[in-house]
Amino acid sequence: MFTEQRAVAALRVFLVVLFGILVMFQTFSLPGQFAHMAKEDPDFAYLRWPATIVSAFWLLCVQVVIVATWMLLTRVKHGRIFSEDSFTWVNAILGAIAAGWVVLLGVFLYVGFNANDPGLPLLLFLLLVGVAVVGLLMVVMRALLRQATNLHTDMQAVI
Repeated sequence: MFTEQRAVAALRVFLVVLFGILVMFQTFSLPGQFAHMAKEDPDFAYLRWPATIVSAFWLLCVQVVIVATWMLLTRVKHGRIFSEDSFTWVNAILGAIAAGWVVLLGVFLYVGFNANDPGLPLLLFLLLVGVAVVGLLMVVMRALLRQATNLHTDMQAVI
């Protein structure tokens, strides 16, 4: 139990740091980077705002996952992870992953049809498969949580 508490505390620290870094990227780094790229290469300046919006959206998806993970950690800490309320946060994680994947698919298709070099489309395909794996893994984890919640409810009824 002590190790679990320490792991939850450490994970929360890293989640706060990660969330802060993502906010900094969303507000300062990415918009500035894409503005600089538009000035340096005017032929691709039309991509400045779409790239900024898509990047900020992906970071927002990660932030939703962070907040939902925080809420699930709170439920673990208080011994309430095996309840129906936990599925709200798991579903939020799945929704964020699905939304990010759909936008990534759109970017992959756009880049794939307009690329002269196979490097970037292959990298995007790798990311597309990786995000799909994470999403499907979360579906499996949700099913395991459902089974554990049902068993927990059955045990509570017996006791």
